[in-house]
Amino acid sequence: MLETIKPSKKTIFLYLLFPVAAYAFTVFLPLLTAMFYSFFEWKNGPAKTFIGFANYIQLFHDATFWKAFGNNIYLVAACLIGQIGSAFILVLLVNSKLTRSKSIHRTFGFFPSTISAVCIGMIWSMVYHNQYGLINWFLRNIGHPELCKVWLNDTSRIMLYVSIPLIWQYIGYYMVILFSAIGAIDQQIFESAEIDGANGLQTAIHITLPMIRSTMLVCIMLCIAGNMKAFDNIYTMTKGGPGTASMVMAMYGYKISFEQFNMGYGSAISVGIFVLSLIVIGGSQWIIRRKTDRMEG
Repeated sequence: MLETIKPSKKTIFLYLLFPVAAYAFTVFLPLLTAMFYSFFEWKNGPAKTFIGFANYIQLFHDATFWKAFGNNIYLVAACLIGQIGSAFILVLLVNSKLTRSKSIHRTFGFFPSTISAVCIGMIWSMVYHNQYGLINWFLRNIGHPELCKVWLNDTSRIMLYVSIPLIWQYIGYYMVILFSAIGAIDQQIFESAEIDGANGLQTAIHITLPMIRSTMLVCIMLCIAGNMKAFDNIYTMTKGGPGTASMVMAMYGYKISFEQFNMGYGSAISVGIFVLSLIVIGGSQWIIRRKTDRMEG
């Protein structure tokens, strides 16, 4: 009979040393560096002037930054409904007894998530194009050319238009997560509910959702974190325009740092993004857990 060999503390430490060091180097070191540079006025050169909290005071009064923060919150709300909500409905439909070739649906559902965000932005830029775009082509062919317009110049709805590609791209990603969670539920529970006369909607609300609550919480946190740092798709499609109508925080920090070469203020923006993201994610977790505790109580 083979004996179980327990690794020593030194062995465990050596195994963890590299991944922890790599994580610290790629996450904490850049954050600490950004915090350090945020206390300086540093514009396009080696010379830096210490200015204390002046960058943060400017950030607090920066209307463009807070507008960008509001756009990120819009993305979070739209994607929570569009990505996770749509993924949950599609998973239920694919898992239905009436659905055939389920593996094909799962594969093609996940496919958009494997495409580069820049490619997604370029694809949807062509879809929205006012001359050869798919939307205007369709409107002209059904006899409504008066509805054609330059879609990405509509300041009142631009955030909706840039949200659609984000929603479309990551529905399949959350479908895979929810598939695994629902697949772990004992099928006898669903069979018992069907025998008791529960319809599909009742089963989804009163059985499926409560049993995958922890997985849904993970999906919500991933969705919030991902959309608080949204950049690639929107930069490719609009570059924050028209004006600042579709500006998001990461893009604003990029423009300040690498287009205006104001690295000190750009570092302060990066720290602001980190702090606001923690607040939004932590607040969401607190609200969800509080409601969950009330339901269980």
